[in-house]
Amino acid sequence: MVPSHWNPRLHQNNSELRLITLMKVKYQRTSTMEQHGERFGMDVDGYDLILFDRGISGTKPFRERTNGMKIITLVEDGRLKELVVPELRDIGRNTYDTISVLDYMEKHNVIVTIQSLGNLQSIIDGKKNPLWTLISSIMSSLYQMELENLKLRTHMGRQSYLMRGGKLGRKMGSNENVTTFMNKPKTQEIVSLLNRGKSVRDVCGRLGVSPNLVTKVRRILREWNDGDVTMVG
Repeated sequence: MVPSHWNPRLHQNNSELRLITLMKVKYQRTSTMEQHGERFGMDVDGYDLILFDRGISGTKPFRERTNGMKIITLVEDGRLKELVVPELRDIGRNTYDTISVLDYMEKHNVIVTIQSLGNLQSIIDGKKNPLWTLISSIMSSLYQMELENLKLRTHMGRQSYLMRGGKLGRKMGSNENVTTFMNKPKTQEIVSLLNRGKSVRDVCGRLGVSPNLVTKVRRILREWNDGDVTMVG
């Protein structure tokens, strides 16, 4: 599990924080509390600080996240040299907010490194990487399109289910209605993987969820779409 606290090399005490002028910081987030960031658990060396926002949706503005605010503070204090993220979506899944954060980092001469894109860096040898703007803009737009498409198809499936006489209201004794359940970030991730043809076991392994949860999502999708899972996602 990737630590969500200050690296031992840098204690959380503010007086000690001031001792380091230029820092290399790794940041990542997961959409739900059940995700642990284990894919990147081995990549913990070579950083002055590792920050992990767990259970934070990519749609939440970077500056409003607990550790996102810590990073902004480091930038404002002139202490951040490089920000490393596993994927661009760790910064955000909203194009405007993501580009805004990247522009902010550039104005403060902070290098942003994206590991999933071959360690693509925004600044190389003190100069802006000419490929950076193009690739980061495209990837950010694709992430937002993926999210919006998922929401749209889920809505279409829900409407189709209602037109066939289905009901989404809370059943007697239930603690959560179907609409609320299907709009949860974790459920949306399960829907996305099911639409890609992933098996229940595969989805469980990727997201760290129980087979019962995946089966429940698949059952609701089939009810909404008359057995066609690919209509929602």
